[in-house]
Amino acid sequence: MGKIREALKMAADLAAEAAGDVVLEDFINIAAEMITMAFLEGNKVLSCGNGGSMADAMHFAEEFSGRYRQERKALPAMAIADAAHITCAGNDYGFAEIFARGIEAWGREGDILVGLTTSGNSANIIRAVEQAKTQNMKVILLLGKDGGQLAGKAELEYIAAGKTTDRIQELHMLILHIIIETVERKLFPGNYREL
Repeated sequence: MGKIREALKMAADLAAEAAGDVVLEDFINIAAEMITMAFLEGNKVLSCGNGGSMADAMHFAEEFSGRYRQERKALPAMAIADAAHITCAGNDYGFAEIFARGIEAWGREGDILVGLTTSGNSANIIRAVEQAKTQNMKVILLLGKDGGQLAGKAELEYIAAGKTTDRIQELHMLILHIIIETVERKLFPGNYREL
């Protein structure tokens, strides 16, 4: 088997394993319910990650504030990704504080933080979780490997299988897409009558 086929098979095998994971199904249902209730109560979702996980955090947020599959009203979600904020906070307070400062600025009680880290050891995600908790926000984490230092630190977490960062991130994005779809099915059931 060539390396390209091997990579595709590895990704497909992880997705197939996830499809049979009852723990993951429960995680998605609970995460979607938490986010749905936050939106219904006038709260918002903040998301963050580093590198590819930042790209996933941004992708997740824009699917709510823009649209996913069908036309519907915008939903309040944003990634803590503004370059001016990150460089200012990083310069003034250090890289570990970039997300915590954003949460302090934009987070409110009842909001939800969605943190993405394939290692569970990113100092700035750890600080983000700590800050969110001081503000009575709810925390959902997507982790990888053994969950790292963040294992057990959130109201809701899922540790994705995968030996490498790329495969873990692919699974994280698949999970995020299904959470978005599940939230939309709850809030806008008419958009899914024919799907």
